[in-house]
Amino acid sequence: MYSSSTRIRIHYALTDQMGVVYHGNYAQFFEIGRTEAIRHLGLTYKQLEDTGIMMPVVDLHMKYLRPVKYDDLITVTVQLRELPTNHRVTFFGEITNEAGKLCCAGTATLYFLDAKTQQRVTMPEVLKEKLEPYF
Repeated sequence: MYSSSTRIRIHYALTDQMGVVYHGNYAQFFEIGRTEAIRHLGLTYKQLEDTGIMMPVVDLHMKYLRPVKYDDLITVTVQLRELPTNHRVTFFGEITNEAGKLCCAGTATLYFLDAKTQQRVTMPEVLKEKLEPYF
């Protein structure tokens, strides 16, 4: 299993009139977590795109458990629980507050696509090589 954590400080632009993080922003937090998880492997989304691979989100689920508020410091943890063997990768995510309480949990499924043809492809070899030691 591969796991990576990223911390984010909540600023005003992320909150609603009540000072609570707007629900749509959680998808961005999970995206930041996925992006940083790949970066922690020594690779970037940009590098994958430069090889002709796109990774669109095709399915996103989130469960909101506790509010996150202005100036909170959250930790976004994403996990790959299995090594992708085909065109699909599912990231499991959790957002916790400074007290370690779970605020939001979810999954995001992405496809590996050839940027030119928009056809599904298997996981790029460069990413597979980086992930294999964790499985």
